[in-house]
Amino acid sequence: MANPSLLKTLASLCCGWVALSATAGSVSVTVRGQQGQPLVDAVLMLEPVGAKVPVKPMTAVEIGQQQRRFDPMVTVVTAGTAVSFPNRDTVRHHVYSFSPAKKFEIKLYVGKPEKPILFERSGVVVLGCNIHDQMVGWVVVSDTPWWAKTATPGTARWDDVPKGAYQLRAWHPSLPAGSQGLLRAVTVTGNEQINVDLPAS
Repeated sequence: MANPSLLKTLASLCCGWVALSATAGSVSVTVRGQQGQPLVDAVLMLEPVGAKVPVKPMTAVEIGQQQRRFDPMVTVVTAGTAVSFPNRDTVRHHVYSFSPAKKFEIKLYVGKPEKPILFERSGVVVLGCNIHDQMVGWVVVSDTPWWAKTATPGTARWDDVPKGAYQLRAWHPSLPAGSQGLLRAVTVTGNEQINVDLPAS
């Protein structure tokens, strides 16, 4: 005879899954460039319409300088995240940003700076080095928990997204300077599959 406690637990889990599936959906996004090619390093953010969803700051985030490049070139963090900028080169770097979302400066240094940089506001932050002009990087600060950065297939997916109205923000580093990304209205009713075309190379 089946254990009554086990049956009760299984019934509770089943009811919980049914309730979740009834109120949540999934969103799959494919990002293509101006030549129809899949775009890597495209940042996607699904922003609820009419209400903010709390986000948790991330931990242990680093943007290194290696071979006179920012690594990674594009970093996505949630608002309130502190980021370290270790210099792994043998030359000194002078990291800075003049972007409205975050202005800061780490003057000439080697090794790891004592204090990380706190990114409080959402937006796109452009990184530069005052010594090496070819060094460019980006930090995209998200105020929504549904964010992603595309890899080689140019795709991203979120599961268990509450049903409702959203705007999908799509950004890529080859968009014009100062762009905060392209917006597209999205209604999550079930399993959504979305194609996004960006004027990006």
